Amino acid sequence: MSSNALALPLDVVGIQKLLPHRYPFLLVDRVVELDPHKRVLAHKNVTINEPFFQGHFPGHPVMPGVLVIEALAQAGGLLTQLSHGNTADGKLFYLVKIDNAKFSKMVVPGDRLELEVTLKRNIRNMALYTGVARVDGEQAACAEILCAEVKG
Repeated sequence: MSSNALALPLDVVGIQKLLPHRYPFLLVDRVVELDPHKRVLAHKNVTINEPFFQGHFPGHPVMPGVLVIEALAQAGGLLTQLSHGNTADGKLFYLVKIDNAKFSKMVVPGDRLELEVTLKRNIRNMALYTGVARVDGEQAACAEILCAEVKG
């Protein structure tokens, strides 16, 4: 990382300097580990205050699996941004493809999602990540995620 790199753990204020996402769609609260160009570990604290719990499902709140995958994709974007010492200015990362998605545990209020994302390879302006989301060390979801960088 460059000398002006943000220090870890990186909080939501630092994350907002790197990702364009905002409430209610910013799904990463903290970055706790970074191996530049290789791996990132981030957290998402899941609370009953999340807007999606109003309808998913009343009386039985479960975080939608697609949002767990989105949280992994955002962590992948943070891995790329932190590895290059960039900010979100003028750059957008779009989700292009998801492969081998698997959901093995429900994510509910009170859980802390551990988002571990590894860079598999870069292909031109795209990055292929492998992501695993865990709760208390148990896998909740995993997927291969392809994202493309587009000038904003």
